[in-house]
Formats: sequence, structure tokens, C-alpha cells
Amino acid sequence: MSDVNESPRPATKGITAGRGPNGRSLAVPIWASAVWEAESAAEAHTLARSARPDEFYARHGNPTVSAFTDAVAALEGAEGALAFASGMGGLASIVFGLCSTGDHVVATKSIYGATSAFLNGPAARMGITTTWVNGNEPGALAAAVIPGKTTLVIAESPSNPTLDLVDLEELGSITGPFTVIDSTFATPFTQRPIEFGVDLVLHSATKGIAGHNDVTLGVVAGEQELLDAIWAYGILHGATPSPFDAMLGLRGIRTLDVRHERQCSSALTLAQRLEAHSGVSAVHYPGLPSHPRHALAIEQMDRFGSVVSFELARRDGFADLIDRVKLVRCATSLGGPETLMCEPWTTTHSGLDEESRRAISIEPGLIRMSVGLEHPDDIWADISAALERS
Repeated sequence: MSDVNESPRPATKGITAGRGPNGRSLAVPIWASAVWEAESAAEAHTLARSARPDEFYARHGNPTVSAFTDAVAALEGAEGALAFASGMGGLASIVFGLCSTGDHVVATKSIYGATSAFLNGPAARMGITTTWVNGNEPGALAAAVIPGKTTLVIAESPSNPTLDLVDLEELGSITGPFTVIDSTFATPFTQRPIEFGVDLVLHSATKGIAGHNDVTLGVVAGEQELLDAIWAYGILHGATPSPFDAMLGLRGIRTLDVRHERQCSSALTLAQRLEAHSGVSAVHYPGLPSHPRHALAIEQMDRFGSVVSFELARRDGFADLIDRVKLVRCATSLGGPETLMCEPWTTTHSGLDEESRRAISIEPGLIRMSVGLEHPDDIWADISAALERS
């Protein structure tokens, strides 16, 4: 039996981590101050030149925010973590904090639409080029690295919205550039990429980590030296999280293990039932043997995630499906207590042109479903009845 003081399990870390500013309170206090008084001119000078001081100026740091990042770092097994006002604030700070004009990025084609738009838009305008590769293809990420020029290798696994997987061990073994994984769909209770040698882990904590659809928050975990460089840019970029959102994010972490366990179990049940339904032509879920990287999922994931994507047999059927469901809601987020559906073709990836969407297997009728905390039989009764009438 392991000693809880020496090596607590993730579920225990979710309860015990991030309590630095609590004192005797069981809940983290909200430090709403924008600025702190210095005791002397010398201390003011020291704080102004310090990395991530908690009691200087809120854009630089905040005790409530640090409690949240401490908890994420503990769950990820990282040296530290940084919080941002959104997941995209974290992504932008990684790219602009570590890259310069003339640098090169390698990224997986199957990735969140806003990430693709950022790399092809603002990053490209700043002279940072991106090579897009198929993350499912063994060796593709490493093969695209240009020695001395590639600064970042960015992947998303499971990917949004087709739930493709990247081999984390293969990604972590790449030498030269810094490696980054967007692990939003997984949460630290599904996979911990740092254990595989990946340098930085990015989450939109808006999603499963906070888990209640009431927070906009991002977090990056990894090596302290890299985080210091990202922080130095981030305070200029200004994507500063609010202490209230950080408190809600930490509140979400306290129940993340049990919430996510239920959601993942329900997601597997629904994926199996959808796969057998005549109104569905394909289901994408790492927990299904039909997933092309199911064996890899078993190797590197503790759970298979709370998101299921499926393709309607009738490609133009999403509007009718949403009109007919009564329990499932039409919304573009994920990881919250409510089961949500969206059509990436018309929402999350609609900013990409048709050719780009089709190149990453996004077509009309592909549905992304975030499975909530309702009973899975009730969710299925709602969806199956709607499919029968579609």
C-alpha cells in the first residue's frame, strides 16, 4: 500500500492541492485586489523585477490564481503552471512567448479551429510559419521538424472534433523544439502528457477542469524555465485570469475525478449504442474497438474521455435532430454537467474554408457531443427518439 503523504493518487491530489492561501479555510479565498502595497521602496523594486509575484500587481500574479495553478501542476506532475483568461490566451502566449519572426511550428491538422486560425493568421503575419501534418501517421511530427528552425511542435489529443490521437511517447521523444499538447478533451484524469516527456500541457479549463459552464479560463503546465518565458510575454499580452474564475476552476478540480469518471462511463455507453443505430454512419470515440487508435488509447489513457463524435447517415440532419431532442442542448462548449451537441461544420470550425474542413474529416452531419451528468439511459432515450424521427 502506498503512503498517501509520499505519493498520493490523482483523486487525492485533486482534493489536497492548491491550498497555499487558505489558512484555516477549506475553500480558497478570493483575492480581489488589483494591487498590493509595498512595505518599502526596496521591496517595490524587488517585486517589480520578480517572476510571478503573488502580491504586487494582479496582471503579474494573484494568490487565488496561484492556488489554482498549483493544483493543476500537481495533477499534471509538472514543475509549475500558468493561468490565463482563456485557453486561447494560453496558446497565444506560448507561441508569441517562445517564437520569433522566422521561426517554424509543426502542428497537427486535426486541431481546434481557433488554434488553426491563430497559427494561420496572427502567427503567420508575424513571420512564424506552420507545417501541418497528420498526427495519426507515425513519425510525421518528427519528420516535419526543421533542425535549427522549428521552435514548437503542437498537437491536440484527443483532437477536436474527430477525436484523433497522437502518440504521446513519440511526441515527447522529439528533440530540439519544445513540444506542446492541448489536452483539453482529456483532463489530467485521463492522461498526463508530461509523464511521456512532453514539455507543455495546455487546457481550456473552461471545459472539463472547471466543469460547470460558468468560467472562462486557460492553463499551461510544464517546466519552470519555459513557464517563466511564457509568463514574461503573458503579462504584456494581458490575458490575465480573474481571481473569481480561478476560484471556480479550483472548485471544479475538487470534484473533477468523480464527475469525469461518470461522464466517461456514460460516453462509452452512448458511443456503443450510437454505433449500432441505423441513423448513424460512423462513431468516433477512443474507447471503441473500431477507433483506428484504440490500442494506443488503452496504452496512454486512463479513461477515454467525455466527448463522442458521430456522423449522421443523413448529412443534412443536424437541424432536425436538434429540433427534436428535448434533454440534449445545442451549444459549442464541453465538459459541463449538461449534455451538449454541436455541428463543427457550422460552429467550432466554421471559420475555416470548406477545403480545410474537409481535409481534416469535418463534413456536414458530423456531430460533437459532450456527455454530461444526466443518466445515460435518459440521454439515449432522448437521442434515439430524435434519430428515429429524423
